[in-house]
Amino acid sequence: MTVALFPGSFDPFHNGHLEVVERAARLFDEVVVAALRNPQKGEPLFSIDERTEMLEESLAHLGSVRIVGVATLVVNVARDVGASAIVRGLRAVSDFENELQMAQMNRQLSGVETIFIPTSAPYSFIASRLLREVARFGGDVSAFVPKAVALHFEAKFSGSATGQDGCAGPVPS
Repeated sequence: MTVALFPGSFDPFHNGHLEVVERAARLFDEVVVAALRNPQKGEPLFSIDERTEMLEESLAHLGSVRIVGVATLVVNVARDVGASAIVRGLRAVSDFENELQMAQMNRQLSGVETIFIPTSAPYSFIASRLLREVARFGGDVSAFVPKAVALHFEAKFSGSATGQDGCAGPVPS
């Protein structure tokens, strides 16, 4: 049985991520989607438990997908789940340099190969960082995320157009 690991912070999980998982599910017998805590990205909008719940709701239609929430090295998760490959999505050429560096480090540490799946053009601009910013300023992100995630955003920001901290913050230029 071939197992692939699709790791990410998924804060939030969006339609570009969904496409990568669906395509990976056609290539591998099982895909383990791992919601990770990434300390380089600062405080997450959603907790690991919330992200895991959103992943389970968003991917329920895929029987060969398993969800885990972890706080460790990706190569440790790959070993623990028996993954023969790590799957990473690419939106644009600008993603490739960082992803290649991580793939080479992961291979050096564990021998596990990384498979890159480019997103389709309609998803190439979607980034979790942008979705968080749009939502914090009262924008509608429902077109860019699975319905389950949109409902979590609605619950998180209901009654506040300025976001969870109560202030509008700087206006993006």
